[in-house]
Amino acid sequence: MDKGSIVGVFLAIAGIVAGLLMEGGNLGQILQPTAALIVFGGTLGAVLLQFPLPTVAAAFASLGNIFSAPRLRNDQLLKQLVAFANKARRNGVVSLDSDLASIQEPFLKQALMLAVDGTEPAELRKIMRVSLDCIAESEEQLPAVFESAGGFSPTIGILGAVLGLIQVMKNLDNIQEVGKGIAVAFVATIYGVGIANLFFLPFAGKMRLRLRDDFQRREMMLEGVISILEGMNPRMLEVKLAGFLNNATKKESAA
Repeated sequence: MDKGSIVGVFLAIAGIVAGLLMEGGNLGQILQPTAALIVFGGTLGAVLLQFPLPTVAAAFASLGNIFSAPRLRNDQLLKQLVAFANKARRNGVVSLDSDLASIQEPFLKQALMLAVDGTEPAELRKIMRVSLDCIAESEEQLPAVFESAGGFSPTIGILGAVLGLIQVMKNLDNIQEVGKGIAVAFVATIYGVGIANLFFLPFAGKMRLRLRDDFQRREMMLEGVISILEGMNPRMLEVKLAGFLNNATKKESAA
């Protein structure tokens, strides 16, 4: 699990709840089903209007990646590629065919399969570069879903507050009911601003970082497979690919 993400969510919620309780409030004051329905329903509807349903579903399905550590660290990938290079140097690139079944990463598996099939390095680079660009373009839409949700929810929260105030106007003759109604109306604003700045926008930012790391990892795979196909010395390959570890490995270690 990504400790930073887990701790961040906990601190965000705990800090707000603790502040509310210290001011003499209670959770019942901000647990308003009507306000939640307006904000969450309106935000989801606006997002579905902007993005296709499969894209929205994929974005929410990818939330698990925010809270989980990367499956394949770059230093582990480097060792795997160097091992492939050593094997190919001894027995030829075709010998790597027996390793294809054990590779979990689809991009690496596809690139290595083309190499085993005898694809020229230049042609392999063109093919996999197209695949890399298509994957990046598709993944770019996932954080955009949460960025849009983060933009819609505060406005919809204000809309919910206005709707609540309209209902308050019906009870102007009862000052106690007016006070309660105003408090309830502004809960919608809290929901809208809160989920935007505590969840949607941070989710989008963290997802972009993860996608950038994944893109860099795939580039490392591509360079590694092409170097193996060109017959590069495994030690030179290790030095060449070590440049990919400079920033990514530090970030993964910190996570």
